[in-house]
Amino acid sequence: MTQCLTRFLKNFLKCGLTGWCLEILFTSMDALRRRDMTLKGHTSLWMFPIYGSAAILSPISRLLRGKSALTRGLTYTGLIFSIEYLTGRLLSRRKSCPWDYHRSRWNIGRVIRLDFAPYWFCAGLLFEQLLSSHTDRQ
Repeated sequence: MTQCLTRFLKNFLKCGLTGWCLEILFTSMDALRRRDMTLKGHTSLWMFPIYGSAAILSPISRLLRGKSALTRGLTYTGLIFSIEYLTGRLLSRRKSCPWDYHRSRWNIGRVIRLDFAPYWFCAGLLFEQLLSSHTDRQ
């Protein structure tokens, strides 16, 4: 039990830090699009536990072992959208949500952008690789 909790906490930290870094890179690309060569990216403290929750993908990825990348990626995308929606609605009720997608015509409830599906698809497969232990890969 302790080993299981330790592994989950390590995975939570890995996912949280990876998500933060990806978000900073992603938002700095928007600066590049605007020709702002400072390339400032940003994130929120709230995002660490949200990205960290990707640690739940670890047991799910074991269940999906042997399935196609398309099946796995679509599953992860659905799970990520679900977490994003739930946390976004919860934080919005408390006026603490760090994102607002109301300007996108592809938004759902201002907290999900369906046009981000390809990014979440890739992120899910990246988290899968990040979470698979060295012995799982062999």
